[in-house]
Amino acid sequence: MSKPILYTCARSRGLRATWAAEEAGVDIDLRILPFPPRYLAPEYMAINPLGTVPMLVDGETQLTESCAIAQYLATRGGYTDLAIAPGERDYGEYCDFTYHADATITFPQTVYMRFCLFEKDKGLQEAGLAYAKWFHKRLIKVEQRLATRQYLCADRFTVADICVGYALILAQSVGLDDGVPESLKEYRARLIERPAYRRAYEREEAGRLALKA
Repeated sequence: MSKPILYTCARSRGLRATWAAEEAGVDIDLRILPFPPRYLAPEYMAINPLGTVPMLVDGETQLTESCAIAQYLATRGGYTDLAIAPGERDYGEYCDFTYHADATITFPQTVYMRFCLFEKDKGLQEAGLAYAKWFHKRLIKVEQRLATRQYLCADRFTVADICVGYALILAQSVGLDDGVPESLKEYRARLIERPAYRRAYEREEAGRLALKA
């Protein structure tokens, strides 16, 4: 069986997928693209017409959603401890937090980044700051969930932690950390100490630096 190919940009939402692959022990062909790929790597549009990252190609299977890719890699060879199976305790919560990570938490971050970081000259910073407040308010669900536990579901580290954890990592890197509760900063600190996270981050950074060489 050939390796799954993961197209991504370093530090993007694709880090969820790279991280999941490292945690699950899935050997991927990691292909780091310049950002934004639709302009700086136009040949990528022939592979993914959306022009977005990440994208996983595994034989005939193609996925473009970071949380879905993380779940796929965690279960590609059957259920592992990284995923929670139907009938297992916290299965519903696992699904909920995995989807919550992108749809509710990362979404306002991306709007903030667009209006306050990437397109500051368009006069939409006020809207971007409103989405920053939205992001901070939406953290309450994660904060309350983690008030009595180390991980989100089933008393173990899962894909839900990868997906939510990435949003907290992104917050720190784009200037949104002031509104992140201290308890979630501590949670993030535990996550990024994981050896698999360090390997994923270092693999992506090596690819990013290679683009500049």
